[in-house]
Amino acid sequence: MRLRKEIDEMQEKDILLIAKISDALAHPARIKIFRYIMQENKSLNKVCNKDLVAYFDYSQATISQHVKKLKDAGLVEVKKQDRYSYYYVHLGTLHDYLTATKKFENMEQ
Repeated sequence: MRLRKEIDEMQEKDILLIAKISDALAHPARIKIFRYIMQENKSLNKVCNKDLVAYFDYSQATISQHVKKLKDAGLVEVKKQDRYSYYYVHLGTLHDYLTATKKFENMEQ
């Protein structure tokens, strides 16, 4: 069947990646936080929790929960330095996600 072949062309790992990353980006606050970290990283600025709390109108606990979701999805890496944890966007994961979504988009109907 044609449908089965199209499904087989998209690897299970791609499907799971799309689901995991889409879930992590499903909340507007997480998209904003992710974008902010990405922009600051691009400018070679370090980002820690207190920076996020100062920039956004969210509590420290809320920021931490959202960052944890981004971290668990592999979108954000955390590097500890002294008493601070700094956040960095993992561009490889973002690239893999975008590549997988393009495969999904290009499936024939």
